[in-house]
Amino acid sequence: MKLFQRAQNSLFGEILDSLVVPALIVVALSIGITWLVARGIANAPYDRALSSAVRLLARDVAAAADDRGSLARTAALIDDLRRSQADQAWYRVQDAQGRLLAGDAALPPPHLAQPPTPGVVYLRDAEFHGHSVRVADLWVAPGEPASASDQRMALEVSGTDIGATEPDALAEPASPPGASEPPHAGLLLVQLAETRARQARLARDIVSGVLLPLFALVPLAILLLWVALARGIKPLSVVEDRIRERRPDDLSPIDASTVPLEVTSMVLALNLLLGKLADSIRTQKRFLADAAHQLKTPLAGLRMQADLAQREGSNTDELKRSLQQIGRASMRATHTVNQLLALARAEAGAGLPAHQRCDLAQLTIDVVHEVLPRAMERALDLGFEGADPGTRGVSLLGNATLLRELIRNLLDNAINYTPSRPGHPGVITARVRAGLAGEVLLEVEDNGPGIAETERELVFEPFYRVLGNDADGSGLGLPIVMEIARQHAATVTVEDARPGREPPGTRFRVRFPAHDRAAAAAAPALSEAGTG
Repeated sequence: MKLFQRAQNSLFGEILDSLVVPALIVVALSIGITWLVARGIANAPYDRALSSAVRLLARDVAAAADDRGSLARTAALIDDLRRSQADQAWYRVQDAQGRLLAGDAALPPPHLAQPPTPGVVYLRDAEFHGHSVRVADLWVAPGEPASASDQRMALEVSGTDIGATEPDALAEPASPPGASEPPHAGLLLVQLAETRARQARLARDIVSGVLLPLFALVPLAILLLWVALARGIKPLSVVEDRIRERRPDDLSPIDASTVPLEVTSMVLALNLLLGKLADSIRTQKRFLADAAHQLKTPLAGLRMQADLAQREGSNTDELKRSLQQIGRASMRATHTVNQLLALARAEAGAGLPAHQRCDLAQLTIDVVHEVLPRAMERALDLGFEGADPGTRGVSLLGNATLLRELIRNLLDNAINYTPSRPGHPGVITARVRAGLAGEVLLEVEDNGPGIAETERELVFEPFYRVLGNDADGSGLGLPIVMEIARQHAATVTVEDARPGREPPGTRFRVRFPAHDRAAAAAAPALSEAGTG
């Protein structure tokens, strides 16, 4: 049950509901318990008064059982006394032979579960003339009034038995074997019954006296709870104000030591998000700066060649050379743009299909066929060896588009940096094989000049190029390889293809883990890439 329900979930309302609703349930239970206790408190004094009245009547009955006039006067006095107190009273006196001596014959007789004890008042509830009445039953011996000590003991016994004996629980006992008379033979039965209007009124007065102040305090308690709760969640507003007052470029973490312990985890998560956002912005700025830097050179070359082609007096050969330079510069600019877009796509990982089962051997063969014409233009010997497509152990969970990009960049890098001349052609080999423990290995090696150990980590930095090399390239191919490998939980290593020989060549090895480890490691990598 929601007392403070809003269109949108409210933390304030949820907490207030969780406190107020149980409190209202407790109040409802307290009302019921108070009513029961009030009834018990109200019944006790009136039961004692009823017991005293039936003893007063029984005293005269025991002293003068045959004096009907005296008995009637005593009963009339009790009846008048009861009527003056806004309650109705009825009495009944029965002699030892069961004859009605006085009172109302219709008063319900007692139902005994055991022989009655003379001088003990038995209290019970009954219905009489459409009224709920309280009946006191007392057996006395004719001519033997109870002593004061007996009366006190009887009063104590009757006090412990108040309300404990129900009318339907008492039954007429069977006569003892061999007995011809009931166990209460020879005793006079005195009964006195009265309505319970005063008891009910007293119980209501007790309940109202206790509960009315409680009802008045409930709204005050809710108001105080409201104020306390509003004060308790005020630190959340402080955090909100701090975030609202920040500059757009301020992505520094929020101080978690100044916030309540309950919201510390939320602030830490927000700090993590701010860190990811800062990394994303840095990546975007770096991308824009790198793109501007890399495109500036070919664009400047295009402009210069266009100016040369427009010179006066330029002959046809000079014009052709200028056009050729313009064509090469435009191709270089196009390649740079494509590499930048590939790097951005690899880092973001957005808009790409999820990982699925890929045959790395088949992907490698397809890419080799795609780049083969370019390798043949440079007189390079490009080939594939290793496992055949469909071989067990060469499939992995990955993104086919990104894996093709990884293989293509490795082969382009080898084509760009592997020299080839007649008699000593450059050789490039792409290899796929199954490793240990379910791993899949991709290797691309060449017989080029190799990479010095001091530069093997630097080549994976964007736009880094080995000095002393005039090969075409943008310096983005290997960073793309590293980013795609990271998203597939793979590792990339560089080593000499022919150690101890000259030239040593270069071998790039990409080690993909087993399926289960790859899926577990690639999921968070793609999630981070998507947020970046």
